[in-house]
Amino acid sequence: MHGIGKTEMVRLLAQEKNIPLVYIAPAQFEEMGDLIGMPRVDDSSEHRTVTRFAPPAWTPTAEGPGILLLDDFNRADDRILRGIMQLLQYYELVSWSLPRRWLIVLTANPDGGDYSVTSLDDAMLTRMLHVTMTFDVNAWARWAEQAGVDYRGIHFVLAYPELMSGRRTTPRSLVQFFQALPAFDRLEEHLPLLKMLGEATLDTETIEAFIQFVHLRLDRLPGPTEILETTDFDAMEKRITRLVRDGETRRMDMLSLLTGRINSHLLGRKSGLSAQETENLKRFILSDELPNDLRLAMAQQLTASRKPELMHLYSIPEISRLLLEKM
Repeated sequence: MHGIGKTEMVRLLAQEKNIPLVYIAPAQFEEMGDLIGMPRVDDSSEHRTVTRFAPPAWTPTAEGPGILLLDDFNRADDRILRGIMQLLQYYELVSWSLPRRWLIVLTANPDGGDYSVTSLDDAMLTRMLHVTMTFDVNAWARWAEQAGVDYRGIHFVLAYPELMSGRRTTPRSLVQFFQALPAFDRLEEHLPLLKMLGEATLDTETIEAFIQFVHLRLDRLPGPTEILETTDFDAMEKRITRLVRDGETRRMDMLSLLTGRINSHLLGRKSGLSAQETENLKRFILSDELPNDLRLAMAQQLTASRKPELMHLYSIPEISRLLLEKM
């Protein structure tokens, strides 16, 4: 699937492990010299003059661990692909070798007719391990929290995860669209402009769903950081009540979305909870607006993570009883 974050995942892995990453896009190579380097005359020998290849400047030289990323690998010309075969099997070419403890990672889109890619024969395919990536909305939400994506955009993706695999709508194109949201305080006042921006990057059904998302007031839900860090939870609770109450009826879509957002935030963050955040989380879970099934599902997911700062939920009598009843 295109736009799912394959390249970004490799970059983040290298960053997390604090190891060097060398990025190349073989589709940019025009000739074999871009891969193996250019010839030079070596007359240093007393016996004969020979031609040697000077490796390209991007080739790694220091011992690993490290990652050599060949991005969109199968968009390269067939001749370049054939030249890479030796590198995949022996980690070397005629002019240079990968240092010890370097890993080669390739990204590609499938050869299914929808992408402008070069078909790979069996000899090439058997030189690599294959992993198929699929979109996981909760994993994406945790990444988006850390990446600073506008919280209303994360709300939208969690509310409409089925839209993430369109022709133009992908996690990547949605993030591009969401970059415009911080400029608008109240989205409903700027729907024509948002519609124009959305139609420039997304499928029609996606932007129609986003307009509906705004009409349903789902964008007005507070973000998890607002809820957890508020110093006036009573005011926050009243705000949530005004949003989720439709007369005597509770908006279960809003409550389900809100609990999912808070869980994604808590499961994705690397720091612990302050005393204020812990108290606000407890009060949110015990809020009268939250039905028992959502309260239980939220607590189960948080405690299943085994994160020490979330295990304290077992110490809350009302929640521990719910959890123990379902064991």
